[in-house]
Amino acid sequence: MAGAVLAVPAIGLTMIFAVLRFVNFSVAAHMAVGAFAGYMLNAWVGLPAWLVIIGAFIGAGAVGIASDHVALRPLRGYSALTIAIASIAVNIMIESTIRFSFGGRPRDFAVPLRRDWTLGFLHIGPQQVENVFIAVVAMAILFVFLALTLTGKAMRAVADSPMLADSKGIDPDRLARLAIGIGMGLAGIGGMLVGLDTSIDPLVGFRAILSVFAAAVVGGLGSIPGAAIGALAIGVAEELSLFAVPATYKSAIGFLAILVVLTLRPQGLLGARA
Repeated sequence: MAGAVLAVPAIGLTMIFAVLRFVNFSVAAHMAVGAFAGYMLNAWVGLPAWLVIIGAFIGAGAVGIASDHVALRPLRGYSALTIAIASIAVNIMIESTIRFSFGGRPRDFAVPLRRDWTLGFLHIGPQQVENVFIAVVAMAILFVFLALTLTGKAMRAVADSPMLADSKGIDPDRLARLAIGIGMGLAGIGGMLVGLDTSIDPLVGFRAILSVFAAAVVGGLGSIPGAAIGALAIGVAEELSLFAVPATYKSAIGFLAILVVLTLRPQGLLGARA
């Protein structure tokens, strides 16, 4: 269940990398944008949680396109490292804006409290099951979009070779904006799913970004199926680590996974060798 929730923002991160060839660390802030967009629609407007997922996607996607156009697009000619560092600055500015607007205290979604389902020694929260269902549906829609639609195929062509795609009449800039919108939208869904299971605050994405990045690296940066597999691996590993280490050290699993993968298989599980 933890891996399925991690997979959604991890796919968003790796999709942006596949098209633009840099790691956009502002995914963390856009997870918070999606979480708070969903919170406003749920707690203030009164829409059900399953419906405001769409609002979280649109809100985070729109902010992602705007922030990229203003801060990152002018740096396209610079190195990937330069743009990645700039994305960290964008992340800080967006998180600070959310903190200024909403404050720093945790907020809860207006969802009913329900007893856990008990299956022998297992205790499963109904909200966790719903989160997995939402994550699977979001990933399935994305896979269908990329595999069957002309726009999805064009996006894959740009990811493979921007110059060759441009020579065939495909506009790489337009598809780059679309990739950012979809990628950040998925990050927004991921942030809201985390909030539905716990609570949200301006740092909800910051606390998860290491695991999200580790999932993308383990699966292979640029590989969407790899990001899903990597997220499942990281999610299961982090939860199983609680048998051996305190919960405060759970994030160390992400560091360890990145170290092992970069040492033994730098391209990741499903990434192409450079």
